[in-house]
Amino acid sequence: MVYEPESVWEFSTTGNVTFGLGAAEELEAVVQEHGATNVLVVTDEGVADAGIVDEVIGPIESGEYTVYDGVEPDPALSTFEEAREVATEVDPDFVVGIGGGSSMDVAKTTSVVHEHGGDILDYVAAPTGRGEDVPGPGVPTACLPTTAGTGSETSPVTVISLPDEDIKVGISSRYQRPDVALVDPGLTVSLPPGPTASSGMDALCHAIEAYVTRRYDAKPAPANRSERPDYNGRSVLTDQFARSAIEHIGTGLRDAVNNGQDLAARRNMALGSLMAGIAFTNAGLGATHAIAMAAGAIHHTPHGVTIALTLPQVIRHNAASAADRYADVAELLGEDTARASPGDAAEQAAVAVERLAADVGIDGGLSTLGIEADDVAHIAERASTLERLLAGNPRRVTQTDLEEIIRRSI
Repeated sequence: MVYEPESVWEFSTTGNVTFGLGAAEELEAVVQEHGATNVLVVTDEGVADAGIVDEVIGPIESGEYTVYDGVEPDPALSTFEEAREVATEVDPDFVVGIGGGSSMDVAKTTSVVHEHGGDILDYVAAPTGRGEDVPGPGVPTACLPTTAGTGSETSPVTVISLPDEDIKVGISSRYQRPDVALVDPGLTVSLPPGPTASSGMDALCHAIEAYVTRRYDAKPAPANRSERPDYNGRSVLTDQFARSAIEHIGTGLRDAVNNGQDLAARRNMALGSLMAGIAFTNAGLGATHAIAMAAGAIHHTPHGVTIALTLPQVIRHNAASAADRYADVAELLGEDTARASPGDAAEQAAVAVERLAADVGIDGGLSTLGIEADDVAHIAERASTLERLLAGNPRRVTQTDLEEIIRRSI
């Protein structure tokens, strides 16, 4: 069989993005535009207790609304099922996700499952689920992020934890992209320094991995359009989003952590996270996210912190295959690479990431999260099965390579 590379790239994102201070205030108009009279709000207790839900939803006068605030970090299957049950009771004609990636993920999946029926696992890939395709659009959905990190407001993917099995699975469908994203930097002002730092490092990794992932034409052509993967490789367009995201996050993260009221820094972070989300949900990710997903499922480590502590060693592993790209990353993060060889500049990128993470309070290695040498093989074995993430890594990565990366990150 003759190998035929992909010859086109595809680019998708949320139907409508509204960005800037006060964007959240437009939710009422969005609800009216959709003719909705029965709104389901999906969020978590922290966001609700902070008064953000009341602030955002309070002005809605066009109908009834119900708040489900049972979402937890790394939401379990039971949380998705509970939200679906609430939707069944109230039969919403519009769904709103307010919070971090977890709340937005639960909102997106609730939207499509309520519309099309079935169990949550029906839409999860085999062998864990039945691998059914989402047949069409769900209930119209808006997402309002209160963190600057996950990019879930642009993403077709939701992540579901199965704690009894120590794994995370996902549902991926273009029909899970929200109809509207209202990205308001003001909603992130109350986020404490720790979550600001970890979510920001996650966003930075989204941008870096999207920038260095394999090109779209380095992948095989699909048999037809419908079989093209969501992560279809980097293109000239994803490069522009990724580069700008790296620059905005490198500029804004330290100030956002050190002074949460700094609106310029919060704006940089919100915009950087949004652009990173747009980049990676089209181009793809890599080994850093595979390791973090595996470690999170097995040891319940915080995702953004795991990302921050693993990314430098992934850069060092990948440098031989993407030195020029990492040199760009170093420059975008403020490093002077004028006299450095590509290999040295790639090392500068790794060091710049380590320095940024340390400056926002994330350092000490994976051992600070309770990961020890005896855990390495198990995490690497689980990470090696995450082909959707590893397929775009710029350098071939084996289970042995993953073990070495994790060991060096401890």
